[in-house]
Amino acid sequence: MKLAILGGSFNPLHIGHAMMADTAVKELGYDKVLFIPTGIPPHKEINASITSLQRMEMVKAFCNSVPDSPFELETCEIERDGVSYTIDTVNFLLEKYKNQLSQKPALLMGAEIAAEFYKWKESEKLGQLCHLVIFPRNPDFYSKDSGTFKNSAIGKFKGDFEVAFDKENFKYSSTLIDSALVTVSSTEIRSRIAKGKSYKYLLPQAVYEYIESHNLYKI
Repeated sequence: MKLAILGGSFNPLHIGHAMMADTAVKELGYDKVLFIPTGIPPHKEINASITSLQRMEMVKAFCNSVPDSPFELETCEIERDGVSYTIDTVNFLLEKYKNQLSQKPALLMGAEIAAEFYKWKESEKLGQLCHLVIFPRNPDFYSKDSGTFKNSAIGKFKGDFEVAFDKENFKYSSTLIDSALVTVSSTEIRSRIAKGKSYKYLLPQAVYEYIESHNLYKI
């Protein structure tokens, strides 16, 4: 089995996340994509008015909505105590799927994340255990009133496209997707919901229905 991993806060999961996973399956031939909601991220403070359980349930609703879904919710980071380091997650998954993997798993990420990958815990080892699949992204657009909904970078991390991705000098095993996908911002989505603006088509239908039925992100 060819396994791909897509981690994130998924606050909320949006069409950009869905497109990354679908590209991994349809264009790169991965058999399964694990969506892994982070528990406590080491690089940012999650701007959250919802619980970890609700973030997981949105991911589960999306995965279950896809016919013959190659997408699956993995809950290990939220269930694990402490900060959610990717190296711990990968070691857990390598053990969990040790008799099923036909090659090392892929880590899916946007270029703005890859730009600071070298700062991750045990990045050298992680780069050996996984193959990185990197998606070009344009800087997120934020409306002038979305600032209070942004996540805050922690410590040595800058985030928000403050560090440019240098593909020529990126030293880790990787594949760079040759075209940018839809740039969608969870920050902007949270802002739009709170302000009563249109947002429905920025999300998979199942996620939209979950947000509406649970009255999430509204002031």
